[in-house]
Amino acid sequence: MGMTMTEKILAAHADLPSVQAGDLIEAKLDIVLGNDVTTPVAIGVFEKAGFEKVFDKEKIVIALDHYTPCKDIKSAELCVTAREFAKKQGITHLYDVGEVGIEHALLPEQGLVGPGDCIIGADSHTCTYGALGAFSTGVGSTDMAAGMASGLNWFKVPPAIKVELKGKLQKNVSGKDVILHLIGLIGVDGALYKSLEFTGEGVAELSMDDRFTIANMAIEAGGKNGIFPVDEKTMEYIKGRFKREPKVYEADDDAEYESVVEINLSELKPTVAMPHLPSNTKTVDEVAGLHIDQVVIGSCTNGRMDDMRSAAAILKGKKVADGVRCIVIPATQQIYMDCMEEGLLKIFVESGCAVSAPTCGPCLGGHMGVMADGERAVSTTNRNFIGRMGHTGSEVILASPAVAAASAVAGCVAVPE
Repeated sequence: MGMTMTEKILAAHADLPSVQAGDLIEAKLDIVLGNDVTTPVAIGVFEKAGFEKVFDKEKIVIALDHYTPCKDIKSAELCVTAREFAKKQGITHLYDVGEVGIEHALLPEQGLVGPGDCIIGADSHTCTYGALGAFSTGVGSTDMAAGMASGLNWFKVPPAIKVELKGKLQKNVSGKDVILHLIGLIGVDGALYKSLEFTGEGVAELSMDDRFTIANMAIEAGGKNGIFPVDEKTMEYIKGRFKREPKVYEADDDAEYESVVEINLSELKPTVAMPHLPSNTKTVDEVAGLHIDQVVIGSCTNGRMDDMRSAAAILKGKKVADGVRCIVIPATQQIYMDCMEEGLLKIFVESGCAVSAPTCGPCLGGHMGVMADGERAVSTTNRNFIGRMGHTGSEVILASPAVAAASAVAGCVAVPE
């Protein structure tokens, strides 16, 4: 029996000739990731267990991105704990204010993750790196602690769902619309502890930023991971970034999949997820005109250059509607600089947007956009649960940057022209 991409990567990292769904394995880790929220918890576990040194100071990454620049005393104390641990352990990859970016945009940009890697991160959206042909998944802080100490992690090999993509995206339709459409089809538990493996001719039509967005939200369908094949676009992206030798794995022709989902990209329309689940999807034209109070353009899902350019193209020469707050958050310092050099920041500010330093901020109701009772936002983030962005009486509508920008201008949910 053949193996899927995920099975091949896990087999290689477990030093096994083959694995199959349901196997329990111990795999070697290429990267262990934590942030300002989860790393301090992992440090507590690490020290309580009596560990003294990390397995490899080059393979631990700490990104202080969720509440930074620190919003209060508690968040400042969390960051102090992480900084002191990183200094004590000699950890190379500590990203702090002025250098930090939203972790799942930062790690690919900095070349810390690449094809064939096995990665864990104490953040659920660690599945983002599957866009590069890696196995990457979110874990708890206890697993992060064990990974930092041993460089190993136990996995149950997940069964796979094949997602066959064909066709080509139309204007103002992006990777966010693809993944929202998929979650709408299969539900928030449709891929529970399964690997979402994206295949088909349509993959070549997707930009890397589209792929990052799609892989990022695999977890919103319950997925253990999402993964894309490595192609010319992947290799071009990692060129000059990724310093290790990439390891390219391809699914066997006779690989076993639990099910197959077909998506024709050409038929997709701009799509949103209505409160309070990512699976509560509608096409934008079905809900256009719904009043909003806030727009957020950013996050680990949609804070990259494609996203910034898409939003700027719609906002250029226009104004954010009266009564609407539009917050734009470039995901990394490099993206911020690129926005500056391309004149996008000027467009955002002249349109009436507030532009933030890189931070997760409003996505988890942290800061830079917390909502009050009764308010509603269109956001390019990844979750719209009750109370996700502030008061339990507020609402979040998940959307692409194009839809978010168009809605900011219209003052209501709007179809991008």
